[in-house]
Amino acid sequence: MKKIWVLLGLAAIMLPTLSGCQLKVLDPKGPVAETQAGVIKLSMIVMAFIVLTVVGLYLFMLYKYRASKVGADYKPPHIEGSRVLETIWITIPILIVIFLSIVTVKSTSEVEATPKGYEDQDPLIIYAASSNWKWHFSYPEQNIETVNYVNIPTNRPIEFKLYSYGPITSFWIPQLGGQKYAMSDMVNTLHLLADTPGSYLGRNSNFNGAGFAEMEFETQAMSQKDFDKWVKDVHHTAEKLTEPTFNELLKDGHLGRKTYTGTHLTFRPAPEMHHMKKMDGHQKATEGQHHHE
Repeated sequence: MKKIWVLLGLAAIMLPTLSGCQLKVLDPKGPVAETQAGVIKLSMIVMAFIVLTVVGLYLFMLYKYRASKVGADYKPPHIEGSRVLETIWITIPILIVIFLSIVTVKSTSEVEATPKGYEDQDPLIIYAASSNWKWHFSYPEQNIETVNYVNIPTNRPIEFKLYSYGPITSFWIPQLGGQKYAMSDMVNTLHLLADTPGSYLGRNSNFNGAGFAEMEFETQAMSQKDFDKWVKDVHHTAEKLTEPTFNELLKDGHLGRKTYTGTHLTFRPAPEMHHMKKMDGHQKATEGQHHHE
């Protein structure tokens, strides 16, 4: 009984902390994040149902089979196992696992492709490379590169091409979608889309050394008109990115936001290996063009 009260006390202490957390993953601002948030909520409901059922059965058993005053000559009845009950408590977990597996596979296939309803649009391709402890964003189509912030148009598919110039990192914008790893010898593709203008925090969610905690970036989602205006302004005001400058940016340390014309893909192209061995001809041609711009 004492243990139960201890657990209840710990729960009471944790509740205010949990209520103060900003659960950004449950505040989606795009279809990819909305799909993943739906899976998370469904999983939470299923788990809550299981926990409540088990706790309810536990309390029922405590009450039904509690110690009571009986005669000294009392002999408990001989009870054998019930095939019906054993079948139930074996079948139910199997059905739960099958159900969640189907939901997970279906949702994963959805988020690993261009969001539904946007297949007819050409995606904006952005190369997102990490180094200790910063993020480099290259826009081959716009011939722009930024550090520690990324601007994207709303209602247009975004393909982030992820890789790293150091340890493995994990690219994550909670309100737009789940995380995906960035590695030094291959490129991973992350499909995202923002349908609501706003500022969304992104970060590295994989520990990579002393500067991990501050390895964050801002994602600014804006209308296509504002995005085009930003691109135009950058070409009029930003300095050109050179190889010596980029080499300095790769050195360990934190940086503020920086903006350049040109991208490092011209002299330091992304790894040629991709997470998918087979790519359609359009994607191959597009990436080949970006590497040689």
